[in-house]
Amino acid sequence: MKTTLEMPDSIFRRAKSKAAQRGIPLRQFVTEAVEDKLKDSLVTGRKPWVRHLGKLKHLHKETQRINRSIERETENIDPEMWG
Repeated sequence: MKTTLEMPDSIFRRAKSKAAQRGIPLRQFVTEAVEDKLKDSLVTGRKPWVRHLGKLKHLHKETQRINRSIERETENIDPEMWG
């Protein structure tokens, strides 16, 4: 299929240069880039946020520590201040 794409000049020049370095036509380079992007979305089940799950797991203990501290401090609130 033939189509027209509009993209910033800087990206066009980089893509054309990269295609030339690989010795392939720009159309093949763009096709491969789109295929790769489509594969990425299939791998994550069309949920791009899934790849970010678990990246903050190392903060779990710190979060628990902070929550305990907050609970302790809220127990110390003077009820007369709120009454």
